[in-house]
Amino acid sequence: MAGEDSKCTTAAGRVPWARVTTHLFQTELWLPVPRAALFPFFADARNLEVITPPWLNFRILTPGEIPMRAGAVIDYQLRVHGLPVRWRTEITAWNPPSGFADEQQRGPYRFWRHTHSFAEQNGGTLCGDRVEYAVPGGAWVNRWFVRRDVEAIFNYRAEALKKHFTAKEN
Repeated sequence: MAGEDSKCTTAAGRVPWARVTTHLFQTELWLPVPRAALFPFFADARNLEVITPPWLNFRILTPGEIPMRAGAVIDYQLRVHGLPVRWRTEITAWNPPSGFADEQQRGPYRFWRHTHSFAEQNGGTLCGDRVEYAVPGGAWVNRWFVRRDVEAIFNYRAEALKKHFTAKEN
């Protein structure tokens, strides 16, 4: 499932004086792994490097072990169309093993909230991603540039997760 809605809203109080157009990206992926075995993979922030496309040159900057919990802050570095970008996210909800959420504190978006959900289904786990985001330049920039990138990143992520967890099953 992938879809998009746009709405005009205040970006979670981060810019209370500005109204921004937010976009919605949603996708689901079923993996043949019980939720109790899958969630620990996502609970290790370093695994984000494993499921992020190589063309982003993604690197976690936060040193040492990152204890995942509400309030945890993680710093990253990546390249978007060749331009270096630093990104900081905060884990704003932590509900193992059913899900968690992270929000951009600093980075390329005007607003970014990513909610991850995990539901047991048909002997495996249905992984849901819901991303609410706003971009500089609004709907036009989203349509022609950002949306395509978001879709490509999540398509890569789905294939990497399938490969990772299918290899573990065999």
